[in-house]
Amino acid sequence: MAFVQGPLSQRLKIVHGFGSMAFGVKDLGFSFFLLIFYNQVLGMDARLVSLALLIALLVDAVVDPIIGNLSDRTYTRWGRRLPWLYLAPVPLAVMWVLLWHPPGGEAPGFFGLIAIAVGVRILLSACEVPSISLVPEITQDYDDRTTLFRYRFLSGWLGGIVMMILAYTVFMSGPDGLLQQEGYFGFAIFGAALMVLSVVGSALGQHRLVAHWPEQRPAPFSLRGAFDEIFDAFSEKSFLIFAAGALAAYVNQGMTFSISNYLNVFVWQLDQPLLDGGPDWFTGLLGYALTLFLSVVLMFFVVGQMHRAWGKAKSAAIGAYASIILGLTPYFLLLGGLWPEVGTAASTFGFLGMLLFANMFGVVMMISATSMIAEIVEAFEERTHRRAEGAFYSGNWLIQKCATGLGIFVTGQIVAAAQLPDGARAGSVAPGVLSDMILYYACAAIVLAVLAAFWLGRFPISREEHEARLQTLAQRRANVIDAAARGDVDAGTVVP
Repeated sequence: MAFVQGPLSQRLKIVHGFGSMAFGVKDLGFSFFLLIFYNQVLGMDARLVSLALLIALLVDAVVDPIIGNLSDRTYTRWGRRLPWLYLAPVPLAVMWVLLWHPPGGEAPGFFGLIAIAVGVRILLSACEVPSISLVPEITQDYDDRTTLFRYRFLSGWLGGIVMMILAYTVFMSGPDGLLQQEGYFGFAIFGAALMVLSVVGSALGQHRLVAHWPEQRPAPFSLRGAFDEIFDAFSEKSFLIFAAGALAAYVNQGMTFSISNYLNVFVWQLDQPLLDGGPDWFTGLLGYALTLFLSVVLMFFVVGQMHRAWGKAKSAAIGAYASIILGLTPYFLLLGGLWPEVGTAASTFGFLGMLLFANMFGVVMMISATSMIAEIVEAFEERTHRRAEGAFYSGNWLIQKCATGLGIFVTGQIVAAAQLPDGARAGSVAPGVLSDMILYYACAAIVLAVLAAFWLGRFPISREEHEARLQTLAQRRANVIDAAARGDVDAGTVVP
């Protein structure tokens, strides 16, 4: 039975979504800044950095389903999820600072980077998996679940954009820009504080609603039993179709985010003032950050209408195709000699205008895919008579982390293959190097976008099927209650 029957309050939507800011801080750091920090600032080889991050993600991805299973099995008077949200944020904050300010101020080495990155990601999972697993518990409504994810995505992007703006205008605003090592320490401290405030604040705001004993006491945890349940959940047909599309989408996202600073600085020269005669701090990079946030605000109003008109599967496919077409158009026009001179206001504002809608459709695709998981929960419950929100959302995280790590790894290979020199400055890189970087990136992005659209567009659970399934499950619960009233079974027993 869902925690909320009927419409969701505005307060609940905001408070629940607020918890996703921690994810936005982490995702911004890993996707946009970590590779360039360890490569260009600390001097590590880009291929080694991307390989270390990939290995860390793979290790963490194996742990994620266990965290999800443990979250599903947590049995306290505060429910299944809240204990995780109160215990994990502080150690996460400590590990986050170490990532950006390693002991001695020098690169920690290949295995040291792996260890710190694994610690950050596991602790972030211990916050995000229980938090996002609350969505199908809070409401069973097809559209209200999308609404909760809209607020989660908006808050996550807000956390990331705040960090990006502060990075460009406060922490790394000196003459060395993103190569200013001491600025990353302030970046780390502020991000750590925002993570703790986000997760703990969201948990406190939902405490009264979700803090109660779970309906059933789960069986004792065992590693073998956990993996048996995880394997059973991941073999759900609808989850496998979702996973195929999400894998391609997340690889594309990881690659696009991690290569963005390279493209923004070396191709589009966004580190220059946005307006002639304007303040030095009002650069194209700040405009880039503001454009990203505005695109997510647009998504907030568009995605619900798209889901009501076309459903989640078709909306995801439309988002994938529209995003790649709009996103790559400026690059192809630039290579074809049809784009305004780079560094001019016409070039910068033209690029940001295309980015506005490209990213809006990209987020529509991602929020549509993430919202699909909530419907998989009831499909699994119908088949197995067991709910496994934590398992499925940790499965999503397993896919996302492996794929994002692969995307960052691909970026490292693209940068190395294009032979971008260490310590390069905007305007000083040979045009052939930039052309190679653009072409390698574009080819990979097109293939991944097509794969994502193909599989996500074939997600089999429609609104009508979901609503029919809810009726079936409600009737099943009513039968259990009737049987308990007659003394045939215990009220907490699940009847096959």
